[in-house]
Amino acid sequence: MRLRAITLGISITPQTLETTVAKSAAFLARSAAAFRAGGFEVDTLRLTTQPVDEALDDPGALVELARRLEAAALAAGVDYAALGPARLASPAAPLAWGDALADALLATERLFGSVQIGHAEGGVSVVAARACARAIQRLARATDHGMGNLRFAVQACTPPGGPFFPTGYHDGGSPQFALALEAADLAVAAFSAGTLAACRDRLVATLEAVGGRLAAIAHALIREEEEVRFAGIDLTLAPFPTPDRSIVAALEQLGVRFGGPGTLAAVAFLADTLRRVDLPRCGFSGVMLPLLEDSVLAERHAEGTITLDTLLLMSAVCGAGLDTIPLPGETTEAQLTGILLDVAALAVLLEKPLTARLLPVPGLGPGERTRFTFPYFANSTTARLAADGPAGTLAETPTLDLRRQVRGDRRSEVDESGVAR
Repeated sequence: MRLRAITLGISITPQTLETTVAKSAAFLARSAAAFRAGGFEVDTLRLTTQPVDEALDDPGALVELARRLEAAALAAGVDYAALGPARLASPAAPLAWGDALADALLATERLFGSVQIGHAEGGVSVVAARACARAIQRLARATDHGMGNLRFAVQACTPPGGPFFPTGYHDGGSPQFALALEAADLAVAAFSAGTLAACRDRLVATLEAVGGRLAAIAHALIREEEEVRFAGIDLTLAPFPTPDRSIVAALEQLGVRFGGPGTLAAVAFLADTLRRVDLPRCGFSGVMLPLLEDSVLAERHAEGTITLDTLLLMSAVCGAGLDTIPLPGETTEAQLTGILLDVAALAVLLEKPLTARLLPVPGLGPGERTRFTFPYFANSTTARLAADGPAGTLAETPTLDLRRQVRGDRRSEVDESGVAR
């Protein structure tokens, strides 16, 4: 296990950006030293900001802000920075912010960004989903192997304070830091033998022991830095693309072939196990299934054992949604829009955070093998999409008013045969 990231959330303004970043980077450096002294490997140091529409009034100023943020972060020793999501309050906002975010990501190399297209109070923005689809296409066509989309995601119902990128963001208050784990290997070890109860108990005990040490170091840090808050640990056990650090390998040790019957039950079991861990938590704290970051998952997709629909089904019980999904290069705007709407609809109706990070690969058709050389990816095949995306009434509706229904004491009427109607 290692710390994938120590992520510090900060509030920035165009006037104070460089000063704020320099001060924040100094805290991250002290934090990294403290965790390394405690025996933990720290992979990256990250900064994230409040929602970008709070930092700026004008989307046209985003490229300059993005360049300054990246330059200040790199100069201060921070590995990556993320702009908080563009939240689309007005009908005119989606296209402007979507285009501006694509421009900002194309103008930088280590900056991340996202767009919020759904939340429990306001439903799902179809207009925003379409704007994001257009941004995804632009990033795919303008970058090698479409890798620009590694730094862009769409989110729904995602709270502030999470440490994972691209969708982590700050709540706008005093600085707050969180820890992201790369700990699928803990699940591989815990699920190696025994009953389900024994597997669960081993993983809970391991996470509480390791997480307790992490939390103790974190609380010592904030005692020294009174203005900094500790958001918690994101208990999502992120994988790395080797079999010994694959969350799917861990799940298959429970007795399922991932994608076959019983897969949803296995994923739900792991999600429930994580809920039982007694630690200060934040972010998703669920089951992450990033297709290209998990070598066994990538292999199952290449075999045809799982499809995009399988992963969408898993999103009903897992933590992060559709992550690092390779798509054919000619995936249409309508198809991308439809995928984003599906993810956001699940998030809103289930009142859970979900995201989508889609990677159309220029030059590849459906089912063709990817050729990424990125060390954090395992290659797979591009997804096969059954049909084009929505058209007509659904596509022309600005917002899907989806809200979880409160049933109260209402009961179904039952006819004489005992069948509800």
